[in-house]
Amino acid sequence: MLLKVNDLRKYFPVRKGFMSTLASREETFVRAVDGVSFEVQEGTVYALVGESGCGKTTTGRLTLRLIEPTTGTIYYRDQDITAIPDNKMKNFRREMQIIFQDPFDSINPKMTVFDVISEPLNIHGISPGESERTEIISKMLESVQVVPAQDYLFRYPHELSGGQRQRVAIARALVLNPKFIVADEPVSMLDVSIRTEVLNLMLDLRRDFKLTYLFITHDLAISKYVADHIAVMYLGKIVEDGPTEETINNPGHPYTQALLVAVPTPEVRAEDKQIPIKGETPSPVNIPKGCRFNPRCPYAFDKCREVEPELLEFRPQHFAACHLLQKK
Repeated sequence: MLLKVNDLRKYFPVRKGFMSTLASREETFVRAVDGVSFEVQEGTVYALVGESGCGKTTTGRLTLRLIEPTTGTIYYRDQDITAIPDNKMKNFRREMQIIFQDPFDSINPKMTVFDVISEPLNIHGISPGESERTEIISKMLESVQVVPAQDYLFRYPHELSGGQRQRVAIARALVLNPKFIVADEPVSMLDVSIRTEVLNLMLDLRRDFKLTYLFITHDLAISKYVADHIAVMYLGKIVEDGPTEETINNPGHPYTQALLVAVPTPEVRAEDKQIPIKGETPSPVNIPKGCRFNPRCPYAFDKCREVEPELLEFRPQHFAACHLLQKK
């Protein structure tokens, strides 16, 4: 087991205006991540899927301790990294890296490609000679298919296409030879024409560098393509969790079923045009009582509005938090 997350929570306090503070002294919170548990096997791709605002990006950043959890534990190679002081996290950060969603924002526009990829080496005190460093960075660029590498070493980000920028960001994440990568919507900002190229590149890098991915996406079609295991998040919680083929072919939770219906397919039948949910995701400040999906669920009954369902196994290795499944 490479990564194990237990009952992870992250609550952000809500700032109030002066009059609101006078009216109520009680502090309110955005419950961005609200009791998430999962395990990632070494060498696999574990996908977190859900709508914007469901807490998947916050979960990814928590696993790397880029932000601190409110409660919960994170084990990396059986060591509780939530108990490690900040000044001793540096060694773990060599093994745990992130690829951000937007290469326009995640790369300093004033740095050359050489400087961008060199920065992790500088931070971790890996200081080979100039020629050796150039060779390391050139090999990383070749690994992410930015070739010929010599033509790109001293270019600035504005001189690259969006796909090239994201490849440079991937090279930066890999230059320390990590084992665990959080990939936060790594292709959502790219042109559709090059998304598959970058996804295939990431799968090749997984094999070549023996990587494990926590892959964050809103797109079930992408997760089906890249992932070994899928967890579906809704309003801060995992509502379904299982092997990819099993989850895609036999979705148990109504929310997962709705996400699958929304995936475009070449042959669209009339009944597939009807998405069985409506309305918007409730505010994470005011979580609905009972099942948090019940205001949008077409199958909700009285128990759904009163009791929050547990994430229970309803097929071998396939879990869902739904009272309908638990009635069967």
